[in-house]
Amino acid sequence: MTTYKEIFGKYVKNYSSDPSSDAEGQIWYNSTSGTFKSEVLAPAVWTSGGALGTARDRVAGLGTQTAALGAGGTNPGNAPGVLTTTEEYDGSTWSPQSGKPVAVVSAAGAGTQTAAVVFGGYDGGNNTASTEEYNGSSWGPGGNLGTARRSLAGAGTQTAGLAFGGFSTANTGATEEYDGSTWTAGGTMSTARRVLAGAGIQTAGLGFGGYAASNSDSTEEYDGSTWTAGGNLNTARQSPSGAGTQTAGLAFGGYIGANTGATELYNGTSWTTSSATLSTARRNMGPAGTQTAGLGFGGYATTSVANTEEFTGGALTVKTITTS
Repeated sequence: MTTYKEIFGKYVKNYSSDPSSDAEGQIWYNSTSGTFKSEVLAPAVWTSGGALGTARDRVAGLGTQTAALGAGGTNPGNAPGVLTTTEEYDGSTWSPQSGKPVAVVSAAGAGTQTAAVVFGGYDGGNNTASTEEYNGSSWGPGGNLGTARRSLAGAGTQTAGLAFGGFSTANTGATEEYDGSTWTAGGTMSTARRVLAGAGIQTAGLGFGGYAASNSDSTEEYDGSTWTAGGNLNTARQSPSGAGTQTAGLAFGGYIGANTGATELYNGTSWTTSSATLSTARRNMGPAGTQTAGLGFGGYATTSVANTEEFTGGALTVKTITTS
């Protein structure tokens, strides 16, 4: 009779308690519980989180799944339309905070909930170059962007930020780097575009999707000075949201002719379509988090929404083996 060792290449191990890490598919015997167990890969999933206090789209987002920040945005049905509203997320609930001095829509953000920077956008009359910094309780001014623009993407931190793409008087590929007080010009993107998504850090940035002459599937990687082509998205889209790093990116939502909930994962070379899709297909969400713990909030479905969804990437989970 063929043994487990001959099939899997490993023996069934004996533990008195479950190991903290083994290998996917490895079976062991837990002598304390008298059961056979194994680690299996649980599927990725989007689940509902707490709703924003103010429904809005084109909101700047940043931070992590359990410590996110949403700032600005718009709700055309809620005067004055362009908002200063700031909210913090703790993993379950959004709470209102001190409002931004500058009301903007279609701005970008970077950093953490307690050390954030939000830049660019549209103030209801003009594109803006304004930069504002948040310390976890209040906002203060930062240095202005060199190019006033809206619908741009951001990455990095409050003291090492990255702004790229967007719309000034036309689509732009302009890139700027922030040191905590001043923006300086960086390398220009190969594809000028607006309403794109960003991820990563100042010296390892990722830009993807957006709108050039049409919806874009283009991905570009930044090394601190130059943009180079990466693997294309499987679904070309404008107004997606992004999170993660240059080698572990997350793309979700957007507009493909209709709103989409499609989610893709980037490994530094290529994008893979996830089996998990947003419950509410939408565009222009605020993003936060990582490839395995992402967050999307607000956005536009058939109107501005307050919905928050949390992404959990596929993870190894201990399961008890039964005969059922």
